[in-house]
Amino acid sequence: MADKVLNLEIVTPRRVVFKGKVTSFSAPGAMGAFQVLYNHAPLLSSVKIGEVKIRDANSKEFDYAISGGFVEVRGNQILLLAETAERVDEIDIERAKASRDRARKRMFERKPDIDFERAQSAFYRAVNRLKIAGAN
Repeated sequence: MADKVLNLEIVTPRRVVFKGKVTSFSAPGAMGAFQVLYNHAPLLSSVKIGEVKIRDANSKEFDYAISGGFVEVRGNQILLLAETAERVDEIDIERAKASRDRARKRMFERKPDIDFERAQSAFYRAVNRLKIAGAN
């Protein structure tokens, strides 16, 4: 199986989060979750808030919390351009809880100066991070 690898790069506006060879890549597509294996058909998809799972060429698994973006698959190359991407062991649980609570409060206040959709998006991102970190 090690000879059937894909080259994966996960990039955010701040940094290259992952660059290496993988045997499996799963992402939360806007139309549903999908998995990419060796020799996958070309694909361009938006991704939503959720979990990206990868298995590297050494069969080691990594989970990432992402907050949306785009994936391109072409010729055993995968490029994920993500708004944010955090590996599960990088997630600051206390910060995520504080963000969740702050967003929830803003959503329920319903003041005219509060952008409800922005607060809701922040809430979903925080809940996703907590779920992936196993700290609901």
